[in-house]
Amino acid sequence: MKIDFNKNNEGLIPTIIQDSNTNNVLMLGYMNKEAYKKTITTKLVTFYSRSKQRLWTKGEKSGHFLHLVDIKNDCDNDTLLIKVNPHGSTCHKGSDTCWNEQNNQSYGFLTQLEKTIQQRKENVDNKGSYVASLFKKGINKIAQKVGEEAIETVIESKDNNDHLFLNESADLLFHYLILLQAKGFKLNDIVKVLKNRAKKE
Repeated sequence: MKIDFNKNNEGLIPTIIQDSNTNNVLMLGYMNKEAYKKTITTKLVTFYSRSKQRLWTKGEKSGHFLHLVDIKNDCDNDTLLIKVNPHGSTCHKGSDTCWNEQNNQSYGFLTQLEKTIQQRKENVDNKGSYVASLFKKGINKIAQKVGEEAIETVIESKDNNDHLFLNESADLLFHYLILLQAKGFKLNDIVKVLKNRAKKE
C-alpha cells in the first residue's frame, strides 16, 4: 500500500476508525510510519500521540483495544480508513464513540421504521394509528396479518406483475417488523442469528 506520509512536515496522516460490524465511525487519530507498521505487526491500532509525542496503542491503559480488521487508503494516499473490532468503549471519556454516540447497528430506513413502530407500540391508544391498533388487538391479530401478507406475497411471486409483488413484499416485511416487536425483538436479533449460522457453515 502506497501511503504518503510526507504531505506535511510532521509526517502524520489522519486515520479514521470505523467499526467493521456497525460501520459507525468511532474516532479520528493520526499515524506516522512507525505507528502504521506497529498496527500491521500487532493487529492492534496504534497512533502517534501529538500531545505525548510518542506512539500510543489505543487501549494500552484502559484495555479497550481496537483490533485491526482492514485498512484502506484514500484516493490521494494521505488518509487511512481502518476497520476494527472494538473491545470496550473507544472515547477516553467512556462513550462508544468520540462523538458521544452509541455504537449501535443501524439499517438505515428500516431502523427508523422500527423506531416508529416502537413509538406506536408505546401509545396503543392512538386511534389514528394502524400500527397502534394492531398492537392493541394483540399477538394473534398481528400474527394473522403476517400470515395473510406472506400468502399474498407468494401468490404475486408466481405472476409477472413486479409492482404488485414488491408492494406485497413491503407489506410482509412491515408486518413482520411489527410481529418482532410484539414478541420483544428487533431486526438486529434476527441478524445475530443469521451471523451465527454463517459462522457454522
